[in-house]
Amino acid sequence: MFHVEQTTEDSAIEYESAASILAWNRSISLFVTLTRLDMQELYNWQWVQAQVAQSIDIWNQSALPPRLVGTPFSVMEQQKRERVYDEALGAVERELRKAPRSKEERVDAQNRINAVFARFAASALGLEKEAVTLLTDGFLPAGTTFARWARRFDPTLSMADIVQACRSAWTACGLQSLLGDPLGISPSILGYSLLYPYSDNYLDCKDVSPQTKLRFSERFRERLRGNGPLAANHREAALWALVQLIEGQYPRKRYPQVFDCLLAIHQAQEESIAQLGSGAHCRDAEILRITCAKGGTSVLADACLAHGWLTEAESSFSFEWGVLLQLGDDLQDVREDLRRGSVTLFTLAATAGAPLDGLVIQLLNFSERVAAGMDNLPNAPRTLKNLLKMSWRALFVGAVANSPEFFSPGFLAEAERLSSFRFGFLRKRQQKLTTRQGLYASLFEAFIQDGEGAEGEPSFPDYRVRHRLRADPEPAEVLAVVG
Repeated sequence: MFHVEQTTEDSAIEYESAASILAWNRSISLFVTLTRLDMQELYNWQWVQAQVAQSIDIWNQSALPPRLVGTPFSVMEQQKRERVYDEALGAVERELRKAPRSKEERVDAQNRINAVFARFAASALGLEKEAVTLLTDGFLPAGTTFARWARRFDPTLSMADIVQACRSAWTACGLQSLLGDPLGISPSILGYSLLYPYSDNYLDCKDVSPQTKLRFSERFRERLRGNGPLAANHREAALWALVQLIEGQYPRKRYPQVFDCLLAIHQAQEESIAQLGSGAHCRDAEILRITCAKGGTSVLADACLAHGWLTEAESSFSFEWGVLLQLGDDLQDVREDLRRGSVTLFTLAATAGAPLDGLVIQLLNFSERVAAGMDNLPNAPRTLKNLLKMSWRALFVGAVANSPEFFSPGFLAEAERLSSFRFGFLRKRQQKLTTRQGLYASLFEAFIQDGEGAEGEPSFPDYRVRHRLRADPEPAEVLAVVG
């Protein structure tokens, strides 16, 4: 997938020598790691529980200091950034109205939008040039490639499903860079990230009983173990094919950590279903344990699929990053989770009538402690580390802006001072973006039409034909998820 142009014989020799040294160093590191860890102990549930306990300790320590810390913005500075935001939004909307049709027109539109984003990121977000380049030349093209491959794998996937799965893919791409690898979509990153629309959405569906979910989960577990139950429906056929993509890049005998990670996230999901689906009242401590296990194992798998194997420091950081992202998702989704009856630390506090001020402060402090773990990654670029720290903070403060009813007036005023934009502005622009989702989806659809069959794209089996799936309707509980 990744190509380095060799212009002279000398440069080719120099590149191959450097690559050989890097591969040798990684091999030595892998040997040391595996001799230190018993092969039967890689990422089993005992290891996961130890990581959960460590993450809970860090979370509890993050209750202090009990105040918001950060650099405040003046109202004048916020208004300046808001003008840049609106200028960028207006420029993108003008591109939307042009409706590019030919490949050349789409490429030109992409280039203009990338330039607009670069100006926005530099002026409104205050990003340095290297960070802007990382976004425009790294993460954004990776997202387009992911969407194109996802649509090639299953043309029936909705844009919402692709965007949801792309979030996991971007996390894996970030881990590639943190671990010293080139940033880009691989078959295994595609395979793991697309598991979410077919499995997690089904397991989160309120219309399916816990017993039915656990039966499906048992079959999925067998497939992750390398056994071969035949796919019974469209959902299983897709999942089996996605696991096959991972197996194609990472043979099981050579990369046992990859499949240990997949089984770990699977068990975390099963325990969550069993506990939260039992109807029993869960205490805060039990909710936190489940949250840490689900989030931590999810990003741990992202890291393994990004690199193939991990050192102890890489494993620990990836797990803690997953806990952080899970807690951040729960904060963002607090209003929707309350409506659905989902139980998280944030919904428990909101249901009890307590403001979420303290939990958000704890989350921000927790993010600082997780960020410190990146210092143990010798190949992590400084630009990416700074970008991640800034993005985590912006994500959490933005979630506060979008759900003001859950916070005290004093906390809202203090948090707004630490935001690049005023909270009222953010809420209005969020509403505006929501009303224009169809326009943005149309433009994105046009962009992903180009480049199909390009070099590096994996071969996607027609899993519907291969599994001889029947044409008659599946049970309602399946159709509710597959669509």
